[in-house]
Amino acid sequence: MDTLLLIILKSLYFMLPAYCANMAPVIMKKTFKGLAKPIDGGKKYKGKPVFGKNKTWRGLIFGVIFGTIVAFIQSLTSPLDITNYSLWYLIGPLMGFGAILGDMIESFFKRRVGIASGQPFIPWDQIDFVIGGLLLSFFFIQPDYRVKAIITILLLSPLLHMTVNHLAFYLKIRNEKW
Repeated sequence: MDTLLLIILKSLYFMLPAYCANMAPVIMKKTFKGLAKPIDGGKKYKGKPVFGKNKTWRGLIFGVIFGTIVAFIQSLTSPLDITNYSLWYLIGPLMGFGAILGDMIESFFKRRVGIASGQPFIPWDQIDFVIGGLLLSFFFIQPDYRVKAIITILLLSPLLHMTVNHLAFYLKIRNEKW
């Protein structure tokens, strides 16, 4: 039986591909300018942007790449396994894509309720990518860990997200604290 601390560590370790995928758009924002085109192509739905100008092909592509690289590294080390990391080539891209997809869906609804890009939409800003990453990787979590891992991830990820974003803001990597 794992201790609470070990469950926390295993759960957060499992989510690393999604966490890194979520950071990829910010990390890569000054590179590959040709990919900085909005995924929605500037189209509008009911007079409002579908996702907005900040949801770009660069963010999507590098989110998947970052998630895949992290999962590959986990497959080499995997000291905290609640999944079969030999399937890194599935887990990484799915978690990376899921994280970005979750963020895009949140942006869609954010635009619908009239919240501008870059403005807070709490708690969804802190959990959207986690839900997306979990939905696309759910079946990779060992059955005996699923409930414990999901509860742990959903409780701790918002705190981690806010901490990392505040740090990035003060280091002038991000323009917003959330």
